Amino acid sequence: MYALSMIALLFTACTQQTNPTQAPDVVTEITVTPPPDIKYSGEGNLIFLSIEENGFAQLFVQSDQQQDLPLTRLTTGSWNDTSPALSPDRSQLAFASDRSGFWDLFVLDLKSGEIRQITNSQEYDSAPSWSPDGQWLVFETYINENLEVAVTSVNDRTQEIIPLTQDPAADHSPVWAPDGRHVAFVSSRSGDNDIWLADLDLAGEDRFTNLSNTPYASENHPLWNYDGSQLLWASTSQTVGFSGLYIWDANAPDRAAHWISDGSWGAWNETAEQIIAVTSSANQQFLTSYDNKGNLLLPPTPLHGRVRGLAWGLAELPNPLPSSFSQAAITTPPALWAPIITPVSDVPNQRWYIVPLDNVQAPYAQLHDLTDESFTALRMRLVAETGWDALASLENAFVPLTTNLDPGLEEDWLYTGRAFAINSLMANVGWMLTLREDIGAQTYWRLYIRCTVQDGSLGEPIHDAPWNLNARYELNPRTYEQGGAYAPVPSGYWVDVTSMASAYGWERLPALPNWRNYYAGARFTEFALTSNLDWYTAMRELYPPESLVTSTRVLAPSLTPTRTSTPTATKGPTRTPRATGTPTSTRTPAPPTSTPTSTPTPPTVIP
Repeated sequence: MYALSMIALLFTACTQQTNPTQAPDVVTEITVTPPPDIKYSGEGNLIFLSIEENGFAQLFVQSDQQQDLPLTRLTTGSWNDTSPALSPDRSQLAFASDRSGFWDLFVLDLKSGEIRQITNSQEYDSAPSWSPDGQWLVFETYINENLEVAVTSVNDRTQEIIPLTQDPAADHSPVWAPDGRHVAFVSSRSGDNDIWLADLDLAGEDRFTNLSNTPYASENHPLWNYDGSQLLWASTSQTVGFSGLYIWDANAPDRAAHWISDGSWGAWNETAEQIIAVTSSANQQFLTSYDNKGNLLLPPTPLHGRVRGLAWGLAELPNPLPSSFSQAAITTPPALWAPIITPVSDVPNQRWYIVPLDNVQAPYAQLHDLTDESFTALRMRLVAETGWDALASLENAFVPLTTNLDPGLEEDWLYTGRAFAINSLMANVGWMLTLREDIGAQTYWRLYIRCTVQDGSLGEPIHDAPWNLNARYELNPRTYEQGGAYAPVPSGYWVDVTSMASAYGWERLPALPNWRNYYAGARFTEFALTSNLDWYTAMRELYPPESLVTSTRVLAPSLTPTRTSTPTATKGPTRTPRATGTPTSTRTPAPPTSTPTSTPTPPTVIP
């Protein structure tokens, strides 16, 4: 039976009270009525996505049959629209946006294109999920320097926001079960991201159950199927098991979730017979589809940006589209930067020039002439997004061919002038953190920088547990072998530098295979603008071929205009041989003579 009632006290009975977001003094009754009677046809026909474009996330729609409706933009602007969620009656789309200056919840009417605001506060509100009757939204909110789960009314703005969790850990990404009595969400209370279940009929800690319970994996993006019998989520494994999409069976709750296929985000169709999924490579995401056994139904289709939300369902758009949709669909995002060539006459054979970077501290503050404008544009964008100049001091930019980097980095992109490395010292003082992402057999990193303004107007809270590379030095054999360990989710608002750099063409680079026991091999702060070139071709833009095939390292140039002599070994003293007589085999006597051979002379006497 769906008809249920619940007071606000039930939401807060399990946790301690805090000053902000208190339950209202007047008892609030939440009534969840049966959802509309929907005829399930077996196919969801519209896919709603939030995709980053030029550094801003916008809402898009696409038909599961691409010839009917190609990927079409629904919103546009210099703000972010994320986390789309289709209402039970398929007529509205809830989403989160910072279009008002702070992160709040909004609802988009699919027939008229009108948007109305649901929450209005400086606290970060995001990741909405509808109650079965469409009257309530469960969502994540940032209060008391922590992510929590709360409930708000869709239509009654006088209703107070009701907290569901109040835990020191990060609780986020909630999804309301079709029975109206359970909410699944992500929490780091066990040390890393796990999928938890809140039973709304219970109070106290008995209400919460860890469904995934995987110590060395991080789960995210849970989603119920249409009848609540199965729960889909994405998992990133660090040591054991497979990364990808998992399904948990509510009818066998003690049985571990089983792996389906690759994917970092997934959504059911109406009958739970198919799954639309987002898969990832190092610097590209794709949209694909499986059946519920993991068999591939749709070849991976490349997307032009990072996905920030996914929903799939039986919804209809009017024909013609509302004017707001039509305007957004024909909008062409402006170019973020364009190269400006520095005229130089003395570069031989049309090779490119290395140009200086203004007001940047680095051993060699220079970059390739085709990339310096992109770096400058990214630098200014990060200043606007974070409130400070994080790229004013670099660990490295261009590295001359005569300079040795650490072992294993002999063919690093820093030599091409098409890469830079952010100053890693910022991580030691808490202004930068790193999230580990394993893609295939390679490890990549997602880099975040802390905002100077922490009122919610800049950045977003961190959702996933970061990776602490320095934990390898804590004399724990396990953390040493893993190359570190998960760290607690930090408080505050942060900017995803990896995602922002990607909008300007800069790609993150993989860690070396031995990064777990070789800190320099992690290479977690380096970005390269490869322009689809391989390393050797990029080097040929700066150097003649003969300088790249020499078998010996070229010596550094002398500091003086004269040639520096090469020291040679001095021969040691040798022993002087003594004179030796030559012996004869026999002695021949001299014949006698009658005349003496000499007459002795007497000595001279001086008086």
